Amino acid sequence: MALRFDILVIGSGLAGQSAALRLAPFCKVGLISKRGLGDSASSWAQGGIAAVLDSQDSIEAHIRDTLTAGAFLNDPAATRFVIENGRHAIDWLIEQGVPFTRDERGYHLTREGGHSTRRVIHVADATGFAVQETLAAKVRQNQNITVLERHIAIDLITGDKLGLGERRCYGAYALDSDSGEVLTVSAAHTLIATGGAGKVYLYTTNPDTSTGDGIAMAWRAGCAVANMEFIQFHPTCLYHPQAKSYLISEAVRGEGGLLLLPDGTRFMPEHDARGELAPRDVVARAIDFEMKKRGLDCVYLDISHKPAGFLREHFPNILARCLEFGIDITRTPIPVVPAAHYTCGGIITDLRARTEIPGLYAAGEASCSGLHGANRLASNSLLECLVFSEAAVKDILAQPPVSMPKLPEWDASRVSDPDEEIVISHNWDELRRFMWDYVGIVRTTKRLQRAQHRIRLLTREIDEYYSNFRVSHDLIELRNLVTTAELIVRCALKRRESRGLHFSRDYPGMLAKARNTVIRKPAQRAP
Repeated sequence: MALRFDILVIGSGLAGQSAALRLAPFCKVGLISKRGLGDSASSWAQGGIAAVLDSQDSIEAHIRDTLTAGAFLNDPAATRFVIENGRHAIDWLIEQGVPFTRDERGYHLTREGGHSTRRVIHVADATGFAVQETLAAKVRQNQNITVLERHIAIDLITGDKLGLGERRCYGAYALDSDSGEVLTVSAAHTLIATGGAGKVYLYTTNPDTSTGDGIAMAWRAGCAVANMEFIQFHPTCLYHPQAKSYLISEAVRGEGGLLLLPDGTRFMPEHDARGELAPRDVVARAIDFEMKKRGLDCVYLDISHKPAGFLREHFPNILARCLEFGIDITRTPIPVVPAAHYTCGGIITDLRARTEIPGLYAAGEASCSGLHGANRLASNSLLECLVFSEAAVKDILAQPPVSMPKLPEWDASRVSDPDEEIVISHNWDELRRFMWDYVGIVRTTKRLQRAQHRIRLLTREIDEYYSNFRVSHDLIELRNLVTTAELIVRCALKRRESRGLHFSRDYPGMLAKARNTVIRKPAQRAP
């Protein structure tokens, strides 16, 4: 089956949905969603969106905080571009009807780690869900947006793969997860908005959709990637045997939450003068250090000294979720551990969200725009989605018409039904476990080399499986995860210093000059 759109958007998080809505008045948009329209990492975002909205705040202060958190690896132009467009992005969401939390002074702003002031606008403690719910309703009502739910992109279709002698992107192949049919989706322009790769780790705050799909597809198509070694581990994930990686928002610490050892002793002031409000990389390493030093299963986050009414108003979802596990945050501390949270590197893009392949754009967590540097500042992620998705839209709408070639159908004539699908689940489990053990918060060259060896073995197994059997949703995700894992390890081995989220015991110092870790595939001849 073949479908044709003017624009193909792969991914239904904030970057994907906001781009689709901005494009819809001018063209036909196809929007691929791996699961349901609201199932994305964006909808899991609790804290909010950072932007300069208060008269006591300033663009320069937000830039300074972003550069400091990013260990000065950030691209200055990209950082300024995003932050200067912050108010405009928030105004657009307000126009769409997002019900941001208000107080007697107007919109309530909270403060999170790494920020020098309150500048995070939010919807209680479920900002991402509220934003996604608002936009999804508009997407479903729009006649110019075709939503392909429960579809997963397999690979991009490019001119060099078609033997046309040029690299332009003309769309993608996508699997209908329900029917098993592979669709050929053609489009003059394609936007990757697939999010990050948190599921490459055993413990993550991310949903099941975060399997590095866009990064892996773009890499296979010939895009350069950068800074994949910088995986942000959120310091505070709920620790409970029945809790499936539930995030405890940064805003809990922003509103006065304290990190404690089991005996009630604070430990963050010993690690950083900013205490609980230090950037995420600092807090995550401090927790990791204390847990390993003392043989702890977890540490504790205590906000019980705040009035119960305040907690019910500001953290209703966290309060309710913790109560499900017998934890009353108005009375007792919350057991927490770090977990993989955000992919700071990705597909290299410019200020118009363009990749190195004509016709292919990327926005949000799948991209490396230069905003985050070596560590993302809290609540800058949704802001980046909004600003760069709009930048992509503006560039796409300014392009001349594209002559589209006829795209071949997916060829499944030489494959058969899989005989042992348990191979997929075993490889998935092995990959996530050794990535957690060897490529986690604290790294060594030896651990990275061990991971690289295992990745090479798994890659051969997965490639053989992919070549001989019909594609499935799980196989596509596994293939993308092992590719993403390879990119993370390759970048980590190239960085011979400790900076931001990458901490190496073999290279504990930070070099005087910050440099991006860029990797490219060798040039290949067209078939």
